[in-house]
Amino acid sequence: MDLQLTGKTALVTGATAGIGLAIARTLAREGVAVTLVGRSGDKLAAARDAIMAAVPRAELTLITADVGTAVGVAALAQAQPHVDILVNNLGFYEAKPFAEISDEDWLRMLDVNVMSGVRLSRHYFPRMLQRNWGRVIFMSSEVGAFTPPDMVHYGVSKSAQLAVSRGMAELTQGTGVTVNSVLPSATRSDGIVAYLRQTAPRPGMSDAEIEANFFATYRPSSLIARMIEPEEVAAMVALLASPLGAASNGAAVRVEGGTFRSIL
Repeated sequence: MDLQLTGKTALVTGATAGIGLAIARTLAREGVAVTLVGRSGDKLAAARDAIMAAVPRAELTLITADVGTAVGVAALAQAQPHVDILVNNLGFYEAKPFAEISDEDWLRMLDVNVMSGVRLSRHYFPRMLQRNWGRVIFMSSEVGAFTPPDMVHYGVSKSAQLAVSRGMAELTQGTGVTVNSVLPSATRSDGIVAYLRQTAPRPGMSDAEIEANFFATYRPSSLIARMIEPEEVAAMVALLASPLGAASNGAAVRVEGGTFRSIL
């Protein structure tokens, strides 16, 4: 299927690994000129090489910036003032007992996971409205819909992304701009695998056994009963970013293997 994205420009934050890297690679394959943003120049170079190996004609720009800070966002906006597609993917998670989550923990979580996307959208979104075309996509999580008790601050940050996304979408009525959020379930990455190992009920279990135990114990409602692959999430993002995805606006799109039992 031709997603009609050739010639568009995109900016993907947190693009050096996992979902962000998969999104950048998928968009590049569709003919999008992609700007990869990360804090490490070395990791950005490795991401570029990985994408070029899969998409030799990819048009890539690398910008080193910490968009978890206002200063980093300002520097990025100056270096790349206009984009057609903004993918707010930067984020992190951590498990911590609620009573031990300090003010500093809360503020860092919200600054990185929520305010990075807010600040970037504040710059790029009005310019999209002026041009009457654009896509803003927030990478939320399944925990945006249910707050996990072992990482309450993370769940709150992901719920906040849903609220920001929907509120922005209300400002697009009658335009060619859409704003959506994507809710993946546990998606395969080095970080997730390391996290799942902490849930192993006994030592010596293989990663496959640990994954099966996680879904049987912690996500028994998952219909696919496995981790999502980054490319599966990226495929949904590419569709939402394309002209073919124009009818989805203000939506919280699930890519979570059927974990939610509600029909809406």
